[in-house]
Amino acid sequence: MKSTDTPSHIADQRSVAPDPNKKTFALSEHVIVEKAAYYNRLGIQIVADMYLPANIDRSRKYPAIIVGHPFGGVKEQSSGLYAQTLALRGFVTIAPDLSYNGESGGQPRHIASPEGYVEDFMATVDYIGTRAFVDRQRIGVIGICGSGGFAVNATALDPRIRAVVTVSMYDMGRVNRQGLHDTMPEEQRRQILEEASEQRWAEFEGAPVKYNYGTPACIDENTDAVSREFYEYYRTPRGQVASSTTGMTVTSTPALMNFFPFNLIKTISPRHILFIAGENAHSRYFSEDAYKQASEPKELYIVTDAGHVDLYDKIALIPFDKIASFFKEVFN
Repeated sequence: MKSTDTPSHIADQRSVAPDPNKKTFALSEHVIVEKAAYYNRLGIQIVADMYLPANIDRSRKYPAIIVGHPFGGVKEQSSGLYAQTLALRGFVTIAPDLSYNGESGGQPRHIASPEGYVEDFMATVDYIGTRAFVDRQRIGVIGICGSGGFAVNATALDPRIRAVVTVSMYDMGRVNRQGLHDTMPEEQRRQILEEASEQRWAEFEGAPVKYNYGTPACIDENTDAVSREFYEYYRTPRGQVASSTTGMTVTSTPALMNFFPFNLIKTISPRHILFIAGENAHSRYFSEDAYKQASEPKELYIVTDAGHVDLYDKIALIPFDKIASFFKEVFN
């Protein structure tokens, strides 16, 4: 990823307060959306949207699903869509903004903190499991893109999470250490760490913050297919919201390189894992490799004719029936 000073149009986006009513999907009249706010172990306030079936009987106990957004995303995008769709299938769901992003707290903004993100999943278990209408013995998580790794890691560390689903998963540690498809030379990795270390000195002495952008500000005929795929979601009306930039501070890179989300993946067993990936996704190998490392019970589900970002919002391709049936079977 290329490090740059903040492009002016993206800096302007970061100065705009998130609009909790602006979502990239149509709200259903058959769900109730309630705002939630709670603190994680690090003292950072997490803000989330909780989705309830419109006919919910609050005297009953319902299974709950936590949905984590892609790396650099926010709850008004794909995670909210997933949360709403599963609420329509009878689950209580919650889509938080991870720390330093969206409406959640944490300063400075747009820090990549793998430990913090994993903690956010666990803090959301704290919150959702203490709702009177939630059965705390039936809590699951979904992680989309980068949140797939965070969700798996949280599940390994928190036995209160009964099952985990990943969708278009990215291993953010591996891709930062080794590059996409493990193509990064060792010398380049060393140079990236040198740059991040030098930037710490510079920012300590008052220099502007630098960011790594996973999504380009513009594209042309020379733009690679992966960048184009992310651009068409994050930089167009399809998925663009003011609080999402996919830009993270250069000084966050060492923390990302130090993240190994699957070190404890075998310990999730006998709880269930479902890995979902697009047949044509550039990220498919992350799910396939994690599947090999995991212990039973586990399943790898490949979506025909789907790419990576397709599973963010393309309803016709997202296997919601598969996800719902997975959780219903696990919870019953």
